[in-house]
Amino acid sequence: MINILLSFGLFAIALLIGFAGSQGGPNIFGYPGLMLIASVGFFIHWLIFIPSYLLKTEKYYDITGTIAYMAMTGIAVFSANELHLQSQVVAVLITIWALRLGLFLLVRVFQVGEDKRFHGVKTSFSRFFVWFSMSSLWVFLTTANALTLILDNNPHPGGGYFFSGLAIWLIGFALEVTADEQKRRFRKNPRNKGQFINSGLWSISRHPNYLGEILIWVGMAVISFPVLTGWQYITLISPLFVFLLLTRVSGINLLEASSDKKWGDLKSYQEYKEKTPVLIPFIK
Repeated sequence: MINILLSFGLFAIALLIGFAGSQGGPNIFGYPGLMLIASVGFFIHWLIFIPSYLLKTEKYYDITGTIAYMAMTGIAVFSANELHLQSQVVAVLITIWALRLGLFLLVRVFQVGEDKRFHGVKTSFSRFFVWFSMSSLWVFLTTANALTLILDNNPHPGGGYFFSGLAIWLIGFALEVTADEQKRRFRKNPRNKGQFINSGLWSISRHPNYLGEILIWVGMAVISFPVLTGWQYITLISPLFVFLLLTRVSGINLLEASSDKKWGDLKSYQEYKEKTPVLIPFIK
């Protein structure tokens, strides 16, 4: 029961932020735009949760997020009669990122066979439901300021903010894609079975893909900043939420614990941890 209440609590948080972020923006079907979009994201997750739980599989978890990203962005795009250039660029960036990451994670989970995060979780209705609800909140909060920008559809680009944010976004995207590809190739090589990766970007950061992910949403926040007004500034929680989730909740801390368990006794791994920053290259 606690997990069910927690899930609806997450939904309530999304609705409140969606309502605040909708101030000054358009309504969709008579409802505050961003608030309605947040509801759609949760509906999609809860809908796909049903067969996922019945089949006791986590294989559709990550792709559910991608579907939600696409649907939410699509609603924001089609709510405008004529989408201006800045909104078009932001919509394309979200779409490219969501498709790339979603398909990458979908292929990976089918190749690996099981996502260890869900071991012991997918058999529990309430605990699995919380994970899907958390993903719903993740999808909404990461895109909240970008969706607000699209909904407001400001005809005037943010000048320096736009180009600075776009540069940060592109750097983050390049980092994430490169790090994921380097790790995929490392794992594909039979000689590396059971080994940890410490080459390429992974030689200067223990989690370069997460650094890229954080930069992506920092860049999006910078692009969105000059468009926001009043209560809409609450949507700038996006990069902070991503940072906290990846570093404190379901990202780095879990992977570090798992790596320590696997390779903690190896001198080479101890040296790697000693000389390689956790996240930001060259900064211990």
